[in-house]
Amino acid sequence: MHSHNPLATVQAAVLTVSDTRDTNNDESGKLIKTLLIEKNHSVVDYKITKDDLSSIVTIVNSWIENSEIQVIILTGGTGFTHRDVTYEAISTMLEKEMQGFGELFRGLSYTEIGPKAMFSRAIAGSIKDKAIYALPGSTNAVNLAMVNLILPTCQHFLEELKRK
Repeated sequence: MHSHNPLATVQAAVLTVSDTRDTNNDESGKLIKTLLIEKNHSVVDYKITKDDLSSIVTIVNSWIENSEIQVIILTGGTGFTHRDVTYEAISTMLEKEMQGFGELFRGLSYTEIGPKAMFSRAIAGSIKDKAIYALPGSTNAVNLAMVNLILPTCQHFLEELKRK
């Protein structure tokens, strides 16, 4: 078993997907940025876009091509409303899906919110050498995913993506 460097810093980009959020009321995006910075990671870019599939794909593709960005975290648009298209955008882009992320996220969510957890379409995986995570838009969901799943493992994920 190989170990990873838990002190390694990552360079992240954060995308909030919402028809109603802006920089003043985007609590979930702010929380992601704060939690990353508290762990000495850097936020290279941060954007807010509407629930629009082509906009999501365009922004994520630009970040995939940016050599400074290692981790991409999206929040919002993972539910079942007509406007929720983050899952559709990301699931079609991923080269490899990390099935365990969604399973663990929903399992942890279940202990907090009960059976409504099954309505989350949180997803993670990789595109080229980038780690991609798509989270629900609530601050509780963001905190749960960041603290329990993403922050403890993102360095290891990146090391795995670079291994030959």
